Amino acid sequence: MLERIQSFFQNLAHGGSSQEFPPDDLRVVIAALCFQVMEADGTVSKVERERLRELLQEHYHLSSGKLDALMEAGREAGREAVDYYRFTADIRRHLNEDQRIELIGILWDIVYADGERNEMEDHVIWRVADLLGVSVRDRVLQRQQAATHKNVSEESENTQDAV
Repeated sequence: MLERIQSFFQNLAHGGSSQEFPPDDLRVVIAALCFQVMEADGTVSKVERERLRELLQEHYHLSSGKLDALMEAGREAGREAVDYYRFTADIRRHLNEDQRIELIGILWDIVYADGERNEMEDHVIWRVADLLGVSVRDRVLQRQQAATHKNVSEESENTQDAV
């Protein structure tokens, strides 16, 4: 009986699940920010989720199960957030300027993953970049690079399909 009560309170303290990634883990913070960008236009497409998965795998080299856990932790943290400040404050403490600029590029990659750029996504990235201390110039350059990368990727896919 006592074990059952202890288990109940432990589950309350840990959000009802055994979390592999605590909410203050920088990887969760970054994933949460990515989810907030993806959700800015009101829909999260399968291709956006797949792109986020690829980017997280590329940067963190996690097993499939851990990657799923990270994405879920990020999604949940993004849902619970009331603003971007909590995430951007953590990121500013842990990433240098070049890494923050790279993160803005990653956010643009996610925006362009579905082939559509929305004004709400633009606004979220503008706000996040501002809070991260990323200049307008760097934000625009990252957007242009992401757009160019998406166009190049689409052209090479179309060429391969034609062959």
